[in-house]
Amino acid sequence: MYLKRYTVASFLLIVIVGWYVYAFVTQGSISVDLFGIQFPAMSIAVLVIVPLFVLYGASILHMGFYSMLGGFESRKYDKDFEKYIDSVIDAYLGKQVRNHVYKTDRYKLLGGVMDNSVMMANPTLKSDTNNKKINNIINLINEIKEGKVVDLKKFNLKLTNPLVALNQRNMYKNGDISAEDILSSKDKYAQELYEEVYVDFVQTAPLYAIENYKKHISNKALFEVLARINAEENTLEVSNIVLISLFKVLELGESDYLNISKRLSKTMIPEQRMKLFEILSETHEDATAAYLYTLFDLEMLAPADELLENTRPNEYLNFKSYRALKECGKNFNIELFV
Repeated sequence: MYLKRYTVASFLLIVIVGWYVYAFVTQGSISVDLFGIQFPAMSIAVLVIVPLFVLYGASILHMGFYSMLGGFESRKYDKDFEKYIDSVIDAYLGKQVRNHVYKTDRYKLLGGVMDNSVMMANPTLKSDTNNKKINNIINLINEIKEGKVVDLKKFNLKLTNPLVALNQRNMYKNGDISAEDILSSKDKYAQELYEEVYVDFVQTAPLYAIENYKKHISNKALFEVLARINAEENTLEVSNIVLISLFKVLELGESDYLNISKRLSKTMIPEQRMKLFEILSETHEDATAAYLYTLFDLEMLAPADELLENTRPNEYLNFKSYRALKECGKNFNIELFV
């Protein structure tokens, strides 16, 4: 409001008016009677400038009042700006629950849009936004992506947050926590980390430990276990009962059982492999094709014929075609029919 300039100009005007009245109008004095109170005689020039002083004081109060209102409004914008910065940070962090309350209409619009948005940091994004809080978040995100471990606790992010999962993965890769530390902790880490760690864990872990944490098993982890059966290194001796218990954790389909049989053909002894899929086919229809494949792969033609005879005409046509070719003396690789 340039209060100092206004004050100087006002006092200069008052002095000029008083001087002009005294010098060019009158130098006389007058006694003033106000509310029955007789005041001493005063110069007329002084009496002229008194209302100017009153006007100056009133104008100062007026400007001060509206300046105070403007200050309150300005503080609203400042606070809303800080909330908007927090909203931008939450968007960078990928927070799912956000509800910033704004007091100004402009920031209500901008903040509402930001609170319903997710911002993906550009891989080449640099922390030169001229805002310290945003710069810190950008640096933090870049550090996580570079494989470093940062403290995310103060942001109250959920375990499903990608940054949390990546930061926990960095902790594991950097050796800050072991695979068993993660697997033995309930609901403390992101689900994808449990599955990733379990894949690494089953490559060397003993069978009892594999069974202990089997709730984290995935198809990839299962095939790591299958690869160790009768292998030269990190050998596992696994019974069919244990294998079936591992299968039950997963939702396996026909193609999965076929792939399992193919993998086991390299390591498992034929008798155990055949018995495994016989048991599976009795309780899981999706395993029947894998049982047929196993029988034909092992040249167990009689049991395969018996099994096919008990199927409907339009079922397992690929295996029936293979059998027909075998009966005609044509030898093809069973892999061509699955």
